[in-house]
Amino acid sequence: MLSTSVGLLLAATVALAAPTARPIVRRGNLPTPIAVSTAKTYLSALTIEDESNSPAYERDYFNTWITISGTCNTREYVLKRDGTDVVVSDACVAESGTWYSDYDGATWTAASDVDIDHIVPLKEAWMSGARSWTDDQREAFANDVTRPQLLSVTDNVNESKGDDDLAEWLPSREAFQCEYVRAWIQVKHYYDLSMDQDEKDAASDVLNNVC
Repeated sequence: MLSTSVGLLLAATVALAAPTARPIVRRGNLPTPIAVSTAKTYLSALTIEDESNSPAYERDYFNTWITISGTCNTREYVLKRDGTDVVVSDACVAESGTWYSDYDGATWTAASDVDIDHIVPLKEAWMSGARSWTDDQREAFANDVTRPQLLSVTDNVNESKGDDDLAEWLPSREAFQCEYVRAWIQVKHYYDLSMDQDEKDAASDVLNNVC
């Protein structure tokens, strides 16, 4: 009887000590970013230099939104990609659907509550090298639906992010921070954009301590 009790106690102790399954992480439909190991390799290859806003950035230097498919422009395309049960008009305007924002975990049922965020903001790109690009190159960057650069998110969260880089802003939802940083590095590497030292340090911190 004693051995049975001891056995039950040990089983209970093991059960309590066993790690619990990690919760399912909800996410939108951002094209899957590079792996953590690849992100570290890319990060080490990026040029590190101070940002420059000379000549001064203007939003009009980046043409958005362009036609992507049929009657859908970039915003409409990403809304359809990221939403669930999205119904659109003949002009590709989202009339209904639901959108989950990876940045803050909120779900929205009106497209007017959703912004399409540039993971690497346009002004950030400008100060990191895009100021030397052609208009066509900047247009391609601003409407890139192939790389993990555009994502449907809560509008006021996007506004609070503004043009901040990794050292200044990360999604409040920690479960998405690793994916966000991996996407950021992939986009910067693909477009040969530089980083400043604080930005690189912030990226390294997430890759080493959050991912």
